[in-house]
Amino acid sequence: MDELTGVIVKALSGFYYVDTGTEVLECRARGIFRKTGESPLVGDRVTLRIEQGKGTVRTILSRRNRFLRPAVANIDALVILASRSIPVTDPFLIDRMTVLSLAQGVEPIICVNKSDLEDPAPLAALYETAGFSVVCTSAETGEGIDELRTLISGKTVAFTGNSGVGKSTILQRLCPELKIETGEVSQKLGRGRHTTRHVELFPIGDASYVVDTPGFSSFELELMEPIPKEELSELFPDFRPYLGSCRFPDCAHRKEPDCGVLAAVAAGQIRPSRHRSYLRLYEAAEQIKPWETRQ
Repeated sequence: MDELTGVIVKALSGFYYVDTGTEVLECRARGIFRKTGESPLVGDRVTLRIEQGKGTVRTILSRRNRFLRPAVANIDALVILASRSIPVTDPFLIDRMTVLSLAQGVEPIICVNKSDLEDPAPLAALYETAGFSVVCTSAETGEGIDELRTLISGKTVAFTGNSGVGKSTILQRLCPELKIETGEVSQKLGRGRHTTRHVELFPIGDASYVVDTPGFSSFELELMEPIPKEELSELFPDFRPYLGSCRFPDCAHRKEPDCGVLAAVAAGQIRPSRHRSYLRLYEAAEQIKPWETRQ
């Protein structure tokens, strides 16, 4: 039989569910993948063949990007769910996700949820000022859902956020036919019980797809391809206008004299919390050995 092409929309217990455009086929992967150590991921475009009523993933087509945890590929945008209510999101977690996203060529979209419980404006303003797309939503009332739908129209997007922030409820607002389990938020711990069992790609209309992914704790920085410390400043959009005004061309933007970034922080043009996040990420990047960084 001729080979077909399609997109993996779900991976579960060694089976891959491939959308060919006309149907979703359950497939196994060729044994060669075990030998090469490369596994198909949700979001991969693949070729497959049906033989004796059974589907087999034959090859993985070229990827634009990939993430290991969650195991997804070919993402256009990462929607980062945050909240100023229970649970309160640490801005550093958002900053870390935006850096990872931009390093992979993925557009970060900041979604401040639970606007019915706490004014989202302070957190939203922080990231609007930094140059990111921001939307304020309430999963309970539906506020901002249409604006979010417009932002992700035509894109394959992953959603992530610390547990209990409302990710699953937002997904169900976007696509009511989804039946995603949600856990109650623990009043004692201020976090939810994440109940997602697998990674799956859902069509939500307007040529848009969303990937249900684990929360922040599973999106591990150390599991990503290491980012050299010299490249970090370019991954902070709010730093870019000032990078050419430092005295030293190799300025690290930490304590150097006549640093354009530090001057912008002092002048209120870059928020202090953004610079603090940069320093934390820079210190972590200093621990990376030269042979571990991208070539």
